[in-house]
Amino acid sequence: MSSTPESALPIRLTVDDGDSPSDVVDALFLGRFATGEQPYSHSSSLDRVKADATLLPPAATVLRAARDDDRSATLAEGDGWTLLVSRWNRGADVTVTATSAELAREILGRATDGVRDEPEPQPENVTMGFWYVSPRRGPYRTTRQIAAGAWDEVRSNYTAPVADAMDRLMKITPDDIAGRLLLLHGPPGTGKTSALRTLARSWRDWCQVDCVLDPERLFNDVGYLMDIAIGEDEGTAKGRWRLLLLEDCDELIRGEAKHTAGQALSRLLNLTDGLLGQGRNVLVGVTTNEDLERLHPAVVRPGRCLARIEVGPLTREEAVGWLGTEEGLGREGATLAELYALRRGSGPASVPRQDSGADAGLYL
Repeated sequence: MSSTPESALPIRLTVDDGDSPSDVVDALFLGRFATGEQPYSHSSSLDRVKADATLLPPAATVLRAARDDDRSATLAEGDGWTLLVSRWNRGADVTVTATSAELAREILGRATDGVRDEPEPQPENVTMGFWYVSPRRGPYRTTRQIAAGAWDEVRSNYTAPVADAMDRLMKITPDDIAGRLLLLHGPPGTGKTSALRTLARSWRDWCQVDCVLDPERLFNDVGYLMDIAIGEDEGTAKGRWRLLLLEDCDELIRGEAKHTAGQALSRLLNLTDGLLGQGRNVLVGVTTNEDLERLHPAVVRPGRCLARIEVGPLTREEAVGWLGTEEGLGREGATLAELYALRRGSGPASVPRQDSGADAGLYL
């Protein structure tokens, strides 16, 4: 092991004023790996790290440490190994290079042992994944605990035909799957997102639910699509299914999508029942505000959809039963968002439909 940081980092760098100290630390880390002195590498990404965790194994010597506005980087070494820790918010990447694969795994294990900040599990919570493309890290998945009501608790939020259809959907098991596309369509504020959170809770024993935060990019970026299709889920090896949620994808699946969205629609269909989806336990859930008649026929053809549910407002009678009063209700009933707005006293429910999204909140 070298006695000084300078001799420990056998690499020459060219930097300019566009490089930050963290960028320099990243480059220095590759020195021993690039020269072959430490030809083995192992890494781990953590999305919830305890605030006081150093992510350094015992007896580590820090060679460089840098902090930018949104990220910190620490370079450390030990006998036969070098370690880089990159931290941002509550997440971190830890990478180790070493003289042997076994040593790299051992040091990585020591650095990350017990550092996850696992929240106390709550019966009403479900773990959901969130995919997005990070400017620094490319396609990336993080997880959060999301509160979700049981179906029996929220069933009254939906008009009777929708509730009946949801009854069947909530009870589906892997043996019942026929079709890989789940389509929820209807006006804003009717509870489509709320239904999906409840579905994640009902299916949590056999299905991991991931929300794609940038669906408009997903089907136009082949590398991103492949990362998601391959998956990043601890339960994949155990045969768990995955449900990818794409919200408000009107442009992707409406009738003229083939002309306006290029290959995006074709890639969506390929993921649900084409070669890309073969051998992968992947379902795709799509929400849209479009009417069924305006959706592309390839999307709604028989055999493709596991479920196709139009989520509409509650009837006036159902809305009165939900709210407990007729005050503020229009003659045609109300959406879930409008009912919650009335309950909070934040506005009438009988606003025009095109404005009802203003108070929609989580009930889109």
